[in-house]
Amino acid sequence: MDAVRVRLRELARGRLTVALLGETRTGKELAARTLHDESGREGPFVGVNCAALPSDLVESELFGHAKGAFSSADRARKGLFRAAEKGTLFLDEIGDLSLDLQAKLLRALEEGEVRPVGEDRAIAIDVRVVTATHRDLGAMVSAGSFRADLHSRLSGASVRLPPVRERR
Repeated sequence: MDAVRVRLRELARGRLTVALLGETRTGKELAARTLHDESGREGPFVGVNCAALPSDLVESELFGHAKGAFSSADRARKGLFRAAEKGTLFLDEIGDLSLDLQAKLLRALEEGEVRPVGEDRAIAIDVRVVTATHRDLGAMVSAGSFRADLHSRLSGASVRLPPVRERR
């Protein structure tokens, strides 16, 4: 864990997307918070478990939506990317996103902008993204259930957290 802490401090001030890897309950969210706290970014830390989002609302939750974009959209919503402006967005269980949402996430990361559901224009964002998963994304890429280009983009830097049973 000492080596993990050193690696997190090294990565904190950078702009790379960081992938946190490890088994369930190894402290990936705590590591993401450490990256944010040490980063010097002035915005908030916003965390979301992608697996816990209803599949029909994931896009709206991440990117926001315009009033009237769908039947229950009685008001506009910023979305989590914009809520994390100038801060860190932690996407836990990134391997659970659909291929469709993976493409939209890739575009947001590459372009530095999001397009809320029902909007005609994109909105620039300044957000550092940290992801986590207990899944083997490389195997998912081989199986065709995770985009290779997104995997490459998310793997700017990675930190593997050891299982709790291996820690003193």
